Amino acid sequence: MTDTKQTVLGQVREAVAARLEELDGVVALAERHGNVAPQLFTAGDDLSTLVLEPRYPLALTVHHLLKRHPEVRLGVVARACDERSLVELANWQQIDLDHVEIIGLACTAEEALECRCAQPAPEHLVVGEAVPAAANTILAEFLAANTREERMAFWQRQFAKCIKCYGCRDVCPLCFCEQCAMEDPTWGSRGRLPVSFPTFHVIKALHTAGAGKCVECHACEDACPADIPLSLLYAVLRQDLQGTFGYQTGMERVDHPPVFLKAQEA
Repeated sequence: MTDTKQTVLGQVREAVAARLEELDGVVALAERHGNVAPQLFTAGDDLSTLVLEPRYPLALTVHHLLKRHPEVRLGVVARACDERSLVELANWQQIDLDHVEIIGLACTAEEALECRCAQPAPEHLVVGEAVPAAANTILAEFLAANTREERMAFWQRQFAKCIKCYGCRDVCPLCFCEQCAMEDPTWGSRGRLPVSFPTFHVIKALHTAGAGKCVECHACEDACPADIPLSLLYAVLRQDLQGTFGYQTGMERVDHPPVFLKAQEA
């Protein structure tokens, strides 16, 4: 670990220790026996196990905890995409942000470039320095170089690799439905590969990015064992949504997201 990373890690641990004096717990990553997973740290816990890598979306962990214990007040070590996820969960009436305190961690310029992140620093920044946004050159190149028919053929090739592991759904911080349409046999035959195209995959895309719930965390793509470029597909949908409604996912607290409101009116 570089000296800079070690310094940042120490600052995060200090910030968590300070907040544990007032909060019921803080959600962060912990390393134990060579494995890294989300953990709820409470007062008196050994914070030397707290780590920052590999990146993992923590908002859904907060959501699960508050669903079972809505009375508690939790902190969470949150990168910008985690913060956007928490805001969007609140917009969809899944959590109460009054019970969440964000310990914001800025991504480095290298991390922002890797994710092509337009907002690499959280609003509630506690540790690190904000860096400039990174341009999504891959999206621009894809849209410029391919016709509609070529794009469809591209996605058909990509999704032919899908093994239906549900990793993209399970890791998504905004997949909170108790009954998942992706498991409905109407849209995909059980036990059969390749999965029918495009219905099965469009469900996930429309229920997240198409509904204004993609926060550009890239967790789905990182989790995909078939290396399907899911973040590219969701970037296309997110761009269309922003152009239609002017909505930027997780960037502000609203009473209802635009697609949610339309669904309520239908």
